[in-house]
Parts: sequence; structure tokens; C-alpha cells
Amino acid sequence: MTEDELIAHYPRLYHMAHDGAWPAIQQHGLLSATALLDLYKVTGKDRFALESERRPESVALVREALPGAVIRDQKPMRDHLLARCLEDGLTPREWYEILNSRSFFWLSASRIWRLLKAKAYRDQPQTVLTIDSAQLIAAHKDRIWLSTLNSGSTLFNPQPRGLQTFKRMGDFPYEQRSKSRRKEDNVVELVVDHSVPDVAKYVLAVHRVAGDKILDEVWRSDRSTVDDRP
Repeated sequence: MTEDELIAHYPRLYHMAHDGAWPAIQQHGLLSATALLDLYKVTGKDRFALESERRPESVALVREALPGAVIRDQKPMRDHLLARCLEDGLTPREWYEILNSRSFFWLSASRIWRLLKAKAYRDQPQTVLTIDSAQLIAAHKDRIWLSTLNSGSTLFNPQPRGLQTFKRMGDFPYEQRSKSRRKEDNVVELVVDHSVPDVAKYVLAVHRVAGDKILDEVWRSDRSTVDDRP
């Protein structure tokens, strides 16, 4: 899959953050769990529990002179199911560390709405970013991976996953997969190594959403269109 093909098929990316996250994202960018733990200087047993094990609940991070941050829960994961579907000799600890080292984006609005309406999140307002794919991909293409599945969930008949789950753009078999999959189920996730510190440059709109409703428009770029919303 080429860069141009990826952008043509998926012109917008979406990211769900905790309620009120936009000011911190503007200041520090979009940070993976590992990047957040680095920034907030979390070490030792506390870090291991957040980075190398399943997080049953979201965890707030606090450090003097920094805005508050939240590391999201991993409620859709189950360790016993994850252990069954891992390939290439990976352990659950290694899989969590892989996930936590990357920043994640959905490539279709239907996927972000599915997450927003999930039981674990539907009653809590969330911040949703709508992002210009072309700009983000052009700036970070050497650090981008594409995933064939929802790598952070083992619910509903979990699919096998391993070292080949994440592929570079040039190695992703989009045309082959398109013969049996809808576009939203072809490239499922776009992930960037570690963080996207300049993500605010590519954001087109920010909305506050709860369940199946957009509550507020938090911010909008003058480059956006009326369709730039989750």
C-alpha cells in the first residue's frame, strides 16, 4: 500500500482521549502510555503496573508544572484470552509493552463511534480528535505502522496477533484484503511509534462526545470542512 493510496482510502484519522484532554494535547502532543510515563517520571513498581500489565481502570498522572494527564484503561483486554491468541512466542507482558509504546488512531468514523458507544465508555464524556491524514502521514510516515485488527481488544472471538499484526505501509496487503473485507475492516488501526508531539498541527476539529451524541464542539481549524466531525 502506498502513502497516496492510504490517504485516498482514509482521508481522516480519529483519536479518542479523556474528557478535557485538548489543552494538554496542544501543549505536549499525543503521547503513548510509555511517553506519558517518561514525561511524568513514573518508575519502579508503579510503572510496571501501568506499562507491562493490563490496566483495569484509567489512571490519572500528576506532576508539578505539568497539566493533568490520564492513561486510559485496557478494559477490552483479558489476559487469559490474550495468552491464547498471541503468536511468535510473545507473552502478554510483551504485547502490553508493544501497545503502550505507540500512539493509536482509528481510520474510520464507524470505528470511533463503536468505541464511544461501548459499555465501558458510553456514560462518560470523551474528547475526539478529527485529523488530516495527509499531513500526519507525510510528517511521520517513517514511524507509522498499520494494523489488521483492533490490537487492544480480546473481546468477541479474539483474533490471533503477533509480530506481523503491525505492518509498514509498503508491506500492508490492502488490495488482497479488500477482496473479502469492507474498507473499515481492512486497515483497522494506524499507529505511530512513541508519540506525535506535533499532532495539534494536523487536527481539524475537536469534539466532546458521550455515547452516541456530540455534546460540544471544542475547537475547529479554519482548514476544516463541515464534515470534519466523528
